[in-house]
Amino acid sequence: MNIILLGPPGAGKGTQARILVDEHDMVQLSTGDMLREARTSGTEMGKKVAAVMDAGNLVTDEIVIGLIREKLEGGESSGGFIFDGFPRTLAQADALGALLAELDIRLEAVVEMQVDDDALVARITARSTCGDCGEVYNDQTKPIPADGKCSNCGGTEFKRRADDNEESLKTRLMAYYKQTSPLIGYYHAKGNLRSVNGLGEIDDVAGGIKGALDA
Repeated sequence: MNIILLGPPGAGKGTQARILVDEHDMVQLSTGDMLREARTSGTEMGKKVAAVMDAGNLVTDEIVIGLIREKLEGGESSGGFIFDGFPRTLAQADALGALLAELDIRLEAVVEMQVDDDALVARITARSTCGDCGEVYNDQTKPIPADGKCSNCGGTEFKRRADDNEESLKTRLMAYYKQTSPLIGYYHAKGNLRSVNGLGEIDDVAGGIKGALDA
């Protein structure tokens, strides 16, 4: 099964992607992870990425599609792929669709994680991550374990993103609504869209996603 996780920043896409990876042997294709990996890979594509990023420029859609192509052609997954953080625009959605068609890969579902903006702001401003593995914690819903060790890797260093504050989040949400939310209608028209409540407990959201995919 190949799916896209769609939702605003802080909706929990990364957390739910990791659950799907663990339970279904899927591969999470996170744009940020792929770019960091490529930058140090030494490959021809990696050198392009490094040159663009070192110059302080934005990586083009063409490069990101190239990285995704490498992953898809590598056949690393028996359970399918999760596209996390891509596509973000209608142009990227068209490019991804063309790539999948070329490789004869089917996109089964696009899962929209629906959230309330005010609740999202409250969630994100309480968020911290493990400095070693990236596991996400929240002061209210998933606090850092009492022993100060990450439940995933045992790390003891935790950090908060500099832009995980109310003002920065509102700016990121505005960018999402302008650029990415049109994808909801795009994939609805294609019959791929499944919507779930993204503001429940982690296990409840995971159950909602499972139900949407089973349907």
